[in-house]
Amino acid sequence: MTAASRSAAGPIAARAFAWAVGAVLIATVLALAWLGVRGALAYGHLRSAQSTVSSAMGSMDDPAAAATMLATVGTDTSAARDLTADPVWRVASRLPWIGPQLAAVSQVSSTLDDVATDALEPLGTAASGFTADALRPQDGAFDVARIAALEPAAASAATGLARASAALDAIDERPLLGVVRRPIVAAREVVAKAASSTDALHRATQLLPAMLGADGPRTYLLVFQNNAEWRSLGGIVGATALIATDHGRLSLTAQGAGHDFQEFQGAPVTTLSPELQQIFDTRPARFMQNTTQLPDFTIGAPIARDMWQKVHGGTVNGVVSLDPVALSYLLRATGPVTLPTGDRLTADNAVQLLLDDVYRRYDEPKQQDAFFQSAATAVFQALSAGHADPAALLQALSEAGAQRRLLLWSADAAEQAVTDGTTLQGALPVTDADRTMFGVYLNDGTGSKMDYYMHVDVETAWCAADAAGVRVVLRNDAPDPSTLPEYVTGGGVYGVPVGHAQTSVYVYLPEGSTLAGQRAETGGLPYGLAQGTDRGRPVVKLSVQLAPGQQAAFEVRAETPATSELGAILTPTVNANETPKVGEACGFTE
Repeated sequence: MTAASRSAAGPIAARAFAWAVGAVLIATVLALAWLGVRGALAYGHLRSAQSTVSSAMGSMDDPAAAATMLATVGTDTSAARDLTADPVWRVASRLPWIGPQLAAVSQVSSTLDDVATDALEPLGTAASGFTADALRPQDGAFDVARIAALEPAAASAATGLARASAALDAIDERPLLGVVRRPIVAAREVVAKAASSTDALHRATQLLPAMLGADGPRTYLLVFQNNAEWRSLGGIVGATALIATDHGRLSLTAQGAGHDFQEFQGAPVTTLSPELQQIFDTRPARFMQNTTQLPDFTIGAPIARDMWQKVHGGTVNGVVSLDPVALSYLLRATGPVTLPTGDRLTADNAVQLLLDDVYRRYDEPKQQDAFFQSAATAVFQALSAGHADPAALLQALSEAGAQRRLLLWSADAAEQAVTDGTTLQGALPVTDADRTMFGVYLNDGTGSKMDYYMHVDVETAWCAADAAGVRVVLRNDAPDPSTLPEYVTGGGVYGVPVGHAQTSVYVYLPEGSTLAGQRAETGGLPYGLAQGTDRGRPVVKLSVQLAPGQQAAFEVRAETPATSELGAILTPTVNANETPKVGEACGFTE
């Protein structure tokens, strides 16, 4: 090549290189524009789908409306999947920095589209089946066959949503920008909520037909817990009833009171484990009222069943527990009921009437028991007669279950397994790789109904990477004791001054943890501390006596590996808003 040709080749090569660079830049800009436009469109579709699913889950107490909404989700999720699955998007997903963002969006789109196809269609089918007619007795009986026919669709929906929830949880958030991370977190929450609601729906289709006597007669012991006298699961067993079911028909066949079961006071109906006896003595196996002192309904319910059977005979297939707060939720669905006394029991006055006014009106426990029984009978009759609004009834049962005010135990092992992992089971809190859970259980030692006036605040917090703490604050807000009936104050029978409240707090530490420390803030008031173990869980018992206006605080610290979730289970009290909170910092000091 001559010098002239070489000199001419230089500018040509330079121009070719420039053109190549320009072409790459143009292609990059076009690709980015392509990705940007498609990403924006996909984002819009995902937001629309998320909003629809969220609205549908919020309308599960109106299943037909929820089913209609769910039927429209697939259009949006399919469009989002198509927009994030083309060759340009797939290639760009392998690039540094932007790649993880695009891959995450693509994963969310495909997962939600799978949900729409594999889960939401059967969920819509199952939800639409839970219509007012299906949940309202016809000619005095529930259509158990209709409810059972929904199980396959509910099972398919539950499986699909559980799989989708796991796929979204598996997305690595660490490299994601906030603008990408936030929608993914929101999608996780929506799908997790949908999965939880659908799981509950599936379990209901499994349990309800059998419980309603689809395969033959069943009997269930119904126990009403009285939150005015605390026990671990809520309150003492005040009233009892036996419910019979047969091919969808319900009948109330017998009623009683907790003190009807006196014959076991000297000889326990069963033998508690040495660990439980160390913590609770043998009282839960000697008194029906104390069967709820055990913080695990799977242990206490069979004891209550055995007591009933030995006193009344017959076979009890399961035990159901409710408290007056749960009863008030049911009254939202049935509307007010009129009692033989002329009282009008409503959702607004049920708790006060049953846990306070009745003691001011009647001095004799038998009169009080008769009032409780009449209230239970009136609500039961309204439910069995089909007077409850089905949507409101589903909402009431869901709320009571979430607050652990509705508990269920079945003598049939297969049916009992259906409640595994749910609040209905009333079991001890579970700690695993994702969550760390305390249990805070309250028990009255006054022999009174003073807990109607007691309040509790519970807060958990991480103290360090390998330590968590729980703080319990008790407060006695009772009025002047001279204004209260002797039956409410206890009259000092157990050595507790009138108007004071003696409370024992049992703190169950997370599974696999060890006790790191404990302390009390009582303002100089005497208190007691004791320790025990229940199935490998360390248990700390803290006792204090409070006069009206006084409060005390306890803190317990546990050595336990950090997880993504920290919380506690608390005894359901009269006040539905008393729920454990997670603090920003651990206030525990040695």
